[in-house]
Formats: sequence, structure tokens, C-alpha cells
Amino acid sequence: MQETVLVTGGAGYIGSHICKALAQMGALPVCLDTLEKGHRWAVKWGPLIQGDIGDSDRLEELFRKYRPRSVVHLAGYIEVGESVQFPDRYLHNNATKTQALIDVAIRYEVDAFVFSSTCAVYGYPEVANLPETHRISPLNPYAASKALVEKKLREAAGSGLRSAALRYFNAAGSDPEAEIGESHTPETHLIPLACDSALGIGPQLTLHGVDYPTHDGSCVRDFVHVCDLAQAHIRAIGWLNGMTRMGHHEAFNLGTGNGHSVLEVLEQTRRVVGKAVPFSVSSRRVGDSHRLVGDISKASQILQWQPMCSLVEQIESTLRWRQHRPR
Repeated sequence: MQETVLVTGGAGYIGSHICKALAQMGALPVCLDTLEKGHRWAVKWGPLIQGDIGDSDRLEELFRKYRPRSVVHLAGYIEVGESVQFPDRYLHNNATKTQALIDVAIRYEVDAFVFSSTCAVYGYPEVANLPETHRISPLNPYAASKALVEKKLREAAGSGLRSAALRYFNAAGSDPEAEIGESHTPETHLIPLACDSALGIGPQLTLHGVDYPTHDGSCVRDFVHVCDLAQAHIRAIGWLNGMTRMGHHEAFNLGTGNGHSVLEVLEQTRRVVGKAVPFSVSSRRVGDSHRLVGDISKASQILQWQPMCSLVEQIESTLRWRQHRPR
């Protein structure tokens, strides 16, 4: 019998890649998305249910019809700057609404609930490579909303829900076949902005700060390919489904364990594209840490997951997508 997996936010960047990976392993991904930020064209491997995770009636209808045994929850707002402007909106949309989804998942005895979290829950890093045991101290409402959902899932373990929070570092890259990829408005992620700038189809890049305590003065980040992230979700579903006990929550870092500075990314983009990335320098952004790199040993040991794609592969797949994506 084909396994059904509910993917909230499945019309978005990471969600669509997860849907493709699920379909490739023989599962049926059922996408729930408002299409406020997602794209209808990105839903190719299962049905699209247009709706909101905060709509309890819609969720009941969906669960009765499809009976998903697993849930991958990615629906939410993701822009840090916007969250600072509208903190209540982010907390309501990302955290408060998620409670309705958690409640229906418990009621229908879902076997695995995998949540899209973020390394931003850690705040300023106290060590070079962040472990999951690092203190939780979010610096903005976006990160606070993710930390709050993690808290809700820990509490839901008391009602029998098995869940995993996957704390992404910097998602990058696109589907190798360029069927789907990153398409945000506005785009805020470094690699697609750098590719567009080098190709001349986007504005000059703005580099926020070159006076950080790093080897070249620019921020250091841990970039992980979106297809590697998709495989981690599948591993998490399998791990949770394999449990004999009910009621458990665990958090995992998803990165590569290696950091690259912003200037290094621009240099690698120049080599891949064959053209320099035009950029200007501005002051630091409030809340930006000089280094965010993950310790991924827990995901490696427990989920048996390892990232496979290099920074160059992330840039190459992004470049293919930026050249061929729907406009």
C-alpha cells in the first residue's frame, strides 16, 4: 500500500523538493499550501490542497480523505526582516496556527511528524560548530516562532506524538533536473542573488558587513543542498516510524559541518558562471552572527544521514535553475 505523507508548504522551495523525493521512493505526497508564497507549478508529484494549516475544518477534511501516516510541516513565513516589522503576524502564522495541525495529527494518530526548524533558534553562537545542546536564544520573531513550535512539539510528546525538528542551516541549490527550484519574491538568499547578479538578470549584490572577526571579514555560513535536506526528511520519517514507543521529540541539525564565507561564495560563483559577481558593501545587519555552522554528528549517527553535495554543486544547480525557471 502506498504511504501517504502530508507536506504543508509543499508548493514552496524546500517543500517541493521533499515532495519529489517522496514520490521517487514510492510515497504519495499530499501538498497543503495557501499559495501565498508557494507556486502551483511546483506541485508535480501529488495532489494540491489549497488551504491554511490554521483551518481546523480543512485539516479534518484532508485527514479524513487521505489518512496520512506522516506529516512534514514546512508551511510558514521565512523572512527575518519582515518578522521584525510584523512580529505578531509571524508568531500567529508560524506558531499559533501550527497548534491546529498538531492537534489533528494527534487525533488521527500520525506516526511521524517532521518539522522544518532553523539554526536561528540558537541566537549568537557560543562555539564554532553548534550542537543541538546549545542554548536556545532566538534573536528575531521568525526564529522565536520556530522555537515556539519546537516547544509545542515537545509538549505534544506527552499526548503520544512522535516528532523531529530539523534545524536547517543555509538551504541552497536546486533540483538537478531543474524541474523545480528557488523562486522567492523578494529573493533574500545569497547564492541565487549572486547567480542573478553575475548573469545580469538581477541587481548588484549588497554585502552586509566586511568587518566581522573571520578570515576575510565576511560572515561564515553552512550551506547545505536542498536535495540533501529532502533526504534528511525521509530519513527522519523512517526513524520515527521505526520507533516502538509513542510520544517522543528530537531535534537535529542539518548542515554540512563546514563553513564558507560570503566572499568565498562570491568567488566560487565567479568560477562557475565565468563572470564576476557585482557587489557593493553596506553596514552589518542587526542580529547577524559572524559564524553559523552546524555540528551534524547527531543526524549522522541517529538518522544515518550525510550531505552529499558540495558548494560548487549547489551553485551549479542554482545557475541551471535561474536560467530556465518560470517567469
